[in-house]
Amino acid sequence: MITAPRRPEDLIRGAIEVGTVQTLHQRLILVMDHPLSSAADVGKVISEDPGLTARLLRLVNSPIYGFPSRIDTVSQAISIVGMTQLRDLAIGTAFIRLFANVPGDLADMDSFWRHSIACGLAARQLAAHRREANVERFFVAGLLHDIGRPIMFTKAASDAARALRASRQTGRPLFEVEQEVFGFHHGAVGAALLERWRLPGMLIDAAAWHHAPRLAGRFPLEAAVVHSADVFANGLGLGSSGEANVPPFDPETWNSLDIPSSAVPGLLRQTEMQFDHAVTAIMGQET
Repeated sequence: MITAPRRPEDLIRGAIEVGTVQTLHQRLILVMDHPLSSAADVGKVISEDPGLTARLLRLVNSPIYGFPSRIDTVSQAISIVGMTQLRDLAIGTAFIRLFANVPGDLADMDSFWRHSIACGLAARQLAAHRREANVERFFVAGLLHDIGRPIMFTKAASDAARALRASRQTGRPLFEVEQEVFGFHHGAVGAALLERWRLPGMLIDAAAWHHAPRLAGRFPLEAAVVHSADVFANGLGLGSSGEANVPPFDPETWNSLDIPSSAVPGLLRQTEMQFDHAVTAIMGQET
């Protein structure tokens, strides 16, 4: 039963200090859209944030990429990884510093980000298997798919706690209980935030529809990949966004990816092998 006539937009009002991610994205788009911009110009924008720079360089120097020589500057990373790809990684990893005020009794944010990183890695593996262009956008989509949940924990703590309790007592998926309690689930909240900040539409759709990817109108592939990656990450038990069980898996969505089931064990192994390196690079700590 819905307890209050809320909308997702109501929860994001004042939820986060608007500035860091939104401003970074707008500045990067402005620079990249300029006909005379170069990798050095994009690198300068990113390099103004030392913490972000350190995360990106740790990430591109990790075994996830396996480059033969060390990359020491953002400009060098752009020349090797690609301008659009590094922009996407910069936006995604910039979110890590947000949501410091989430109540500890509702969520362990370290565990939340571990799950998000695992989902991003699995999404990247799935996209690479399909030979998709710019697999980093799938990594970022996976990284941000649950971004609405810490907003719910922060802005509506009592209702979020009630949903968590009901999910754990009944064994029902948390997103289904959220839908009953709020009238929407965390996917809608995350999509509202990303849309408010004018981030790419594929990130918005992946957040909105990762539990119902066949309803994604604009970017069904990205939603399908993140849906499958989310199930992989939960199945591997790599962190948690609050979901106590593995969410329902849509077989038709999996079939739409045209990935043979025989490839799954290898994809899971690769995700597990890359997980520790990614957590160390992005969060700056050992797992």
